Amino acid sequence: MVESLGTQPEVKSYRTRTMIAAPIEVVWNTLVKTDEALPFFFGGVCQTKAGLKPGAKMRMAHTSGKIAMVVGEVLAFDPPHRYSHTFRMTNIDEPPATIIYELTEVAGGTQFDLIIENAVAGSKLEKQMVSGQTYISQNLKALIETGRPAFSGRMLMLMGPILPLFAPKVQRIENWPLD
Repeated sequence: MVESLGTQPEVKSYRTRTMIAAPIEVVWNTLVKTDEALPFFFGGVCQTKAGLKPGAKMRMAHTSGKIAMVVGEVLAFDPPHRYSHTFRMTNIDEPPATIIYELTEVAGGTQFDLIIENAVAGSKLEKQMVSGQTYISQNLKALIETGRPAFSGRMLMLMGPILPLFAPKVQRIENWPLD
């Protein structure tokens, strides 16, 4: 469930909280992988030049290497509790928002909070991010607890090879360098 965290008229913040039955280190290591397609991130591969650390540019690229889906700058990287970065979808020309992943060790597993901050109220980016929160949380949970993503993640991974065919030119990877 997506919870609104209060707002100013022009920006909004949202939180999704999910319990994952796994040690915090397992959740963290799955969340920050940079060497494979991540079904909970819509099949994207997290790419950086010098690793995930504050100030580093990052992007979520399609497995074909032809398009960048999301770009941002790492704001915080505090294993295994907090990772955040700016978030801009490459097909939406709007100011970036901030995404925060918070992990807390609890009895029986890990509490995973996915927080969106600074989303411009009513923007296309806000709508896309809020609709993606539940997808990300459910697929991360399913992948860790069962070894495979939820049904929605499996379907998206099946469709993955054809997605670049429908991507606008603005999403081409050469338009979104990591330098």
